[in-house]
Amino acid sequence: MNRRLIPLALLGAAMLGSPLLARPAVTAAKPLPSAAWLADPLRSADMRKLDEGRLPAQVLAFAGVKPGQTVLDFMAGNGYYSLLLARAVGPKGKVFAANPPGEHNPKAWEPLAGKVPQLHVMVAEIPQMQFAPRSLDVIFTHLNYHDLYWESEKYHFPRVEVPTVLAAWFTAVKPGGQVVIIDHAGSVGGDPREVADRLHRIDPERVKADMTAAGFVFEAESNLLRRSEDDHTQLVFDPAVRGKTDRFILKFRRP
Repeated sequence: MNRRLIPLALLGAAMLGSPLLARPAVTAAKPLPSAAWLADPLRSADMRKLDEGRLPAQVLAFAGVKPGQTVLDFMAGNGYYSLLLARAVGPKGKVFAANPPGEHNPKAWEPLAGKVPQLHVMVAEIPQMQFAPRSLDVIFTHLNYHDLYWESEKYHFPRVEVPTVLAAWFTAVKPGGQVVIIDHAGSVGGDPREVADRLHRIDPERVKADMTAAGFVFEAESNLLRRSEDDHTQLVFDPAVRGKTDRFILKFRRP
């Protein structure tokens, strides 16, 4: 499972080295400005195999990451999006790929070591994660928001309090900055912790409510990865739906 953000001290060291509004219109995604990002030789064969189901070019176009920005890839896993984000921000930008210790696979990152100067890998437990105020242009998280409601003694994944995490996000994002959340859609309602534990899904309306309560403004959504054949009842790791789940893409803005 791909399962966090950067402690304030680590972020500083690395950088040296609203009320709920009416639902915005669904925004159509545009293609990437260059196919070279997907053709990057540093992308592994395993990454490329996932492209067909994840449509990363269109996803990043919707996210709207720009050259020179500072981006946090929250719960970056093995870096599928981290490298693409690093190419999107260019040599004058920064991407921090953050994982908790129990979710981090150092070997997966070895092929990128020293080859992408704007990409910084960070490892820290979520409860200890603090961020430099107004230091990030974008927080991007892919298939992991539901994990804020997950906990597991078996996988050494401690419980976190969602409002605390989102308060840290709000502090870290610059005014006008954005948070882009992609996740496996769950059925409406229900206990989000129970659903996350059983299915690793989350109701997109829960995400909107959480983010709005934290002070963010819901800005746009995309149906790019919606899949009507997924009825939201199966575990996302079930071979019958893995890689083919119904997924939502939401974009929020810090006022």
